[in-house]
Amino acid sequence: MIVLGLSCYYHDGGAALVRDGQLVAAAEEERFNRKKHFSGFPKLAVEYCLKEAGITLADVDHICFYEKPLVKFNRILETILACWPKSYSTWMASIPVWLTQKLNLSKTIQEELNTDKDILFCDHHLSHAASAFLVSPFEEAAIITADGVGEWTTTAWGTGRGTELDFTHEIRFPHSVGLLFSAITAYLGFRVNDAEWKVMGLAPYGKPTYVEKFHEVVDIRDDGSFRLNMKYFDFTHSTSRTCSREWETLLGRPQRPAETELDDFHRDIAHSGQKIVEEIMVKMADHVQKTTGQKNLCIAGGVGLNCVANWRMFQETAFEDIYIQPAAGDSGGALGAAFYVYNTVLKNPREFVMRHGYWGPSFTDEEVMATLKNLNAKFERFDTEEALLDRTAEMIENGQVIGWFQGRLEFGPRALGNRSLVADARNPKMKDIINAKVKFREAFRPFAPSVLKEHAHEYFEMRENFDAPFMLLVPKVREEKHAILPAITHADGTGRVQTVTDEDNGRYYRLIKAFYKRTGVPVVINTSFNVRGEPIVCTPEDAYNTFVNTGIDATVIGNCIVTEKPGAVDFAAGMKRSVELESTSLMNT
Repeated sequence: MIVLGLSCYYHDGGAALVRDGQLVAAAEEERFNRKKHFSGFPKLAVEYCLKEAGITLADVDHICFYEKPLVKFNRILETILACWPKSYSTWMASIPVWLTQKLNLSKTIQEELNTDKDILFCDHHLSHAASAFLVSPFEEAAIITADGVGEWTTTAWGTGRGTELDFTHEIRFPHSVGLLFSAITAYLGFRVNDAEWKVMGLAPYGKPTYVEKFHEVVDIRDDGSFRLNMKYFDFTHSTSRTCSREWETLLGRPQRPAETELDDFHRDIAHSGQKIVEEIMVKMADHVQKTTGQKNLCIAGGVGLNCVANWRMFQETAFEDIYIQPAAGDSGGALGAAFYVYNTVLKNPREFVMRHGYWGPSFTDEEVMATLKNLNAKFERFDTEEALLDRTAEMIENGQVIGWFQGRLEFGPRALGNRSLVADARNPKMKDIINAKVKFREAFRPFAPSVLKEHAHEYFEMRENFDAPFMLLVPKVREEKHAILPAITHADGTGRVQTVTDEDNGRYYRLIKAFYKRTGVPVVINTSFNVRGEPIVCTPEDAYNTFVNTGIDATVIGNCIVTEKPGAVDFAAGMKRSVELESTSLMNT
């Protein structure tokens, strides 16, 4: 039994393939076409999934799309008509696309895939719920999904038991915690649906000065339910603005133009806005736990990428365990749609737990060396893993930034040790070095730590043997370890932890262990192998090109290490290119 799940036409397009209850492959389209946040049909991702499974589309039994387009069109049409004539621009931007492409999505997908197979449709928030619960280790759990908007639903909660998902409560558009956070993101001059984590990164540098102002924007109840005061928002009738002029009047300043200087006002807005989102989600989680009596919590939807809120939801309620799969946003809807059909619709028992995020393409040593030779790259190949890891750990210890390209590509927005930049977390200058020489991004953004799981509790305020494999939880760095780990300790004393095991992370675990043997510290910096505006690297060629055009000191691709560049790196040109790429990604979305 083979099921193909699809997510596209709104946010990040992706595909996932499930065979006999096991995930075979999952990937976002952006990794293949190199257009960040590409939302169109995931043609290349589908081709990859089929190739990885060794099948053709003819072998697929069911194809499922991650939401219901007719219900979504009803919401869009009703919203446009309710806001007329202010919504004229929205009408002109969206209705033609719906009439020509999205309204008969079955036909559109069939044409893209060149098939006459029936297309199934799953409710958007059920896809999110399935993507978390059905691949979790829990037999039963409470489920919370929250994002911008699906069809009508923006937030929902209920329970999962066995293969069944039971949503009992929901909040509907236009009241949305995801759209609230998008408005805060836009107001701060960051890109919506791309840079929300910049708000999270900036927040610790500010103060809760505007929390009471935000309480005028959103009415929050003790059970976590909420209503937006719509006079402060324009997203119901505008394609270009999310927050209104009244919002700007309330907070005392106009929206910050992109790429302009940030000051204390913006830092305080980020802090206050993040605190409001946390307040909603913590109250909701507490209410859900008390109402359901469940001890386990699954979270999905774009808000599930707010790792600070996730940790507070877990720490400040009676939940005993938590699970969030790595592609919690819309690309993960493809994963949920596939498992929803296999487990919930077809009643097949659950036999799969998503313990790692490595579901994309990999490359053999022969393919790696052929690529490097074609690129005229100078490299050294190591015959043993021990020698490769010892050399790499030595370079990290000596302060070098290493491109680390191994195994299968990650699914979701986080690099988890297969397409990562790795560096020494003990170096107090390393954060600034990577930001300036490699990532070309804002200095306030933090870097995440990867830590050997058996040592995580020694460095972070978390219980022994706690699982945090997907960088979606942010515990405190133990106070006595701040001086040891300055490069990953954020302004508020936290770190976005990834716990690493030999079983799930393989060579990456053994690299950190080699570094631990040399330094006595089982923690390294892990950030994504890309520059600002580009997707995470997918192929050896992507990795080499990023290495050549940035200040990365060496790149380890499979068993090969590349340390020489063909010429001097123009960092100013690299920074300009990264900003241009980020601008281009908006047009592609």
